[in-house]
Amino acid sequence: MLKPLLFVSAVVLFGITVSFASGPTPQDAAPPTASGPRNPVRPTEKSQARAKEIYGQDCAICHGVTGDGKTDPKTLAARTDGDLFSVIRNGKDKMPPEGAGRAKDDEVWNLIIYIRNMSKGRPAATPGAAN
Repeated sequence: MLKPLLFVSAVVLFGITVSFASGPTPQDAAPPTASGPRNPVRPTEKSQARAKEIYGQDCAICHGVTGDGKTDPKTLAARTDGDLFSVIRNGKDKMPPEGAGRAKDDEVWNLIIYIRNMSKGRPAATPGAAN
């Protein structure tokens, strides 16, 4: 009688352990990078002006006011918007993270649109244009 009870208890305990180990990721985690989400924002004149402001304050010091060749379209083309979001939000190598206190998620998504347009030698996206 004791052996079946121990076996059932072990199976239940194992099941609980597995379910906690593979549980959901926290909501504040950055988007996945491999097949990250598409950019959910539609740029407007106002949102791109804010993206330009953020870029000028937080990015231009290292990347240059106009990217100075450091926003190569070939490099950016290989990265999804989700990749770029993750790098901007979490930082990479010497690049510090853009914390949520400095820029909201929609501002980071707009910053990605701004950077992609800059790398193509175009001004900020036109209002209502989708990425």
